[in-house]
Amino acid sequence: MNGREDVQSASMTTETRAQVEALCRRCVDVVTREDLARRIATGKPLKVKLGIDPSGPMLHLGHAVVLRQLRDFQDFGHEAILVVGDFTAQIGDPTGRVNARKPRTREEIESDMRSYAQQASAIIDIARTRVVYNSEWLSKLTLADIMGLVAKTTVARMLERDDFAKRYAEGSPIGLNEFLYPFAVAYDSVVLESDVELGGNEQLFNLLMGRHLQDDLGKPPQICMTLPILEGTDGVQRMGKSLNNYIALGDEPNDMFGKVMSVPDDLLERYWKLATTASDEEIAQQLAAGPRDAKVALAAAIVTLYRGHEAARSAREHFERTVVNKELPDEVRELALGADDASANVGKLLVLAGFAPSNREAQRLVAQGAVKVDGVRVDDARHTESSWDGKVLQKGNHQFVRLSTRAS
Repeated sequence: MNGREDVQSASMTTETRAQVEALCRRCVDVVTREDLARRIATGKPLKVKLGIDPSGPMLHLGHAVVLRQLRDFQDFGHEAILVVGDFTAQIGDPTGRVNARKPRTREEIESDMRSYAQQASAIIDIARTRVVYNSEWLSKLTLADIMGLVAKTTVARMLERDDFAKRYAEGSPIGLNEFLYPFAVAYDSVVLESDVELGGNEQLFNLLMGRHLQDDLGKPPQICMTLPILEGTDGVQRMGKSLNNYIALGDEPNDMFGKVMSVPDDLLERYWKLATTASDEEIAQQLAAGPRDAKVALAAAIVTLYRGHEAARSAREHFERTVVNKELPDEVRELALGADDASANVGKLLVLAGFAPSNREAQRLVAQGAVKVDGVRVDDARHTESSWDGKVLQKGNHQFVRLSTRAS
């Protein structure tokens, strides 16, 4: 009997089959589905591992995809394990770029983790989540231990990783330390005896390395499950803070609603599937209503998920008033300009208002037509007014600030 027939065998209960289907619903890769079904069928809670960056990133809907998968496992009674890569961060996941990350102290890492846990608690049950630091075991490995681990694979296998293969073909340098990263992550799985490891689909090679190493060391190989990478509001590149195309879990409801409304129509189904908890049937019903209604419902669903029904209702009203009807919000934040900034140009004001992290980003926003002053689009980041007092600076359709020079 082959693996597929085994999964569909009469011995598998309806409950097990339903759990497997639910857990695999959003996945790109499952290695292997048959292994997952067999382990679930034993009734023993699975150890589900997720490695996280210790630098405490601001979590956004892209991060939420894999966190929600971890929550799904928790809801089925399995054990969630967050592995803080405080040791592997010193190596750096291979990217083909120079790793300029500065060394971080233990205090900084623990502070970042508190922030991560606070944000992640909007999705996972943090009280039922085991948090470990991989320096606990990786820092104790001797050179002999490391030599023994790396001897279990070949250079040919390492070059199966897409970015390694590409860089090798181009003649770009690959540091030996970069080869060590997948081994370190894989050893985490050995120590924790993980049954399942989760990650973005670009992490499949690392996850498979854990599976291979466990098998080589005589342990049951973990199931590898990868989730899709969610595109940002630009509809092209992966969601990320540096690209300013993100929707943060901590965004204010009005901002969150407005950002979702800016998502391209061709990503509606993808956002419904990856950024909400809606069933396939519910998604089909929403999409059948047409792009406009489906997007409004999507924005409301996402705000409700993180801020509640009342916040979603208020955010929708705000959007209708400020974007659809072109009215100003009932309340507009005021920014008092100092004497040195009273004659600043729009580019500098965008930075002062927190609408752009840098002058370069401010120039990009202006070039994209995303900036207005008193409802009139600005086409030059060097634009100034004879007086900014009382002027309303606007970024996109949902961020406003009223400027004041009276204190200058």
